[in-house]
Amino acid sequence: MITLASDFGSPYPAAMRGVICRRTDARIEDIAHDLPRQDVRAAAFWLTQTLPYFPPAVHCVVVDPGVGTERAALVVRVGDHALVGPDNGVLLPAARALASAADAEPPVEAFTWAYDDPESSTFHGRDVFAPAAATVHGAGVDAVDGLERATPTDDYVDLRFPEPAVGADGARGEVLVVDGFGNAITNVPGDVLADRFGDSVTLNGESVPVRRAYAELDPGERLATVGSHGNVELAVNRGRGDDAFGVTVGDGVELRW
Repeated sequence: MITLASDFGSPYPAAMRGVICRRTDARIEDIAHDLPRQDVRAAAFWLTQTLPYFPPAVHCVVVDPGVGTERAALVVRVGDHALVGPDNGVLLPAARALASAADAEPPVEAFTWAYDDPESSTFHGRDVFAPAAATVHGAGVDAVDGLERATPTDDYVDLRFPEPAVGADGARGEVLVVDGFGNAITNVPGDVLADRFGDSVTLNGESVPVRRAYAELDPGERLATVGSHGNVELAVNRGRGDDAFGVTVGDGVELRW
């Protein structure tokens, strides 16, 4: 199986699928092609939430604001999975999530991927990463280190999400991403709210109810909850949490109790 994820929208991913289909009969699954454009951190976050649910596969990821520059192409092997994409950090959080889910040993192995002059300096998804994914799939993930184009490396961009500060009387963090519903997802771990459902907390100086589900409040009411990702999120029942709380990606959040 080969999965595809990008910020391309349409129709660019179709060209990547065509390249892969000409090289292998692998099953192709689309993760998403509407990832926030040129937002490496957001893409990395969403990949941590999706890739661990897949069986062994080669995951081709292209969110690449540095396309056409000297940034390297990277293959990351994690157990029975491989991730292929630009060396800008987008692959590493998902690789660690896969390693954690599978208890892989070694957890992460990285390889720079040598490629020929691409047809286009603006579409490496088609010209570099799709062919690389097909080659890795054809050879087998366990054979990556024997491929001529793959060179082991420990010199790669290792993206890490910011760490929250959690204490006895509160937590400070920031908004990592905003999903399509407007839920503002923070880096604060959800377990800080474990004993507070049904109560309220002070969030950026305002009292906010803590609930397990959006519909526990009337439509239009704000709440703090724990999303499927396990982090605290700021939401509105049938509305947009980012608008209601006046926050966007990167904004700080402070919880007090």
